[in-house]
Amino acid sequence: MMEILVAILVLGLGLLGFAGLHARSLANTHSAYLRSQATILTHDAVERMRVNRAAAKKGSYNTVIGSVPAGGSVAGDDLAEWKQNLGQALPGGDGSITVDGNSAVTITLRWNERRDGTPTTFTTQTTF
Repeated sequence: MMEILVAILVLGLGLLGFAGLHARSLANTHSAYLRSQATILTHDAVERMRVNRAAAKKGSYNTVIGSVPAGGSVAGDDLAEWKQNLGQALPGGDGSITVDGNSAVTITLRWNERRDGTPTTFTTQTTF
């Protein structure tokens, strides 16, 4: 009888460990998915600037987190659509773009990955 109780205890602890491992795996998979979405959206912004290079060099694509870009121009429409895509693909997603005079681009994305509301920040730099 004692052996059965010990076996049930060991099995129960093993199943609890497996459940914890599975939950952590799901959280990491979701985090990787969000980072993949962030990478895709970053490349989307860079490609939009490459197509409209003259406006990007003038700073028309510069935007900050929390701003709502006005449409009406190609750059304004691009930014408005990009920010809308950020909000749809990433929970609480927003972003900023800074283009300096040497065509160096810094893109920062921020979203709420955790349930406690702590923002995750993803920054990339490139040139076009």
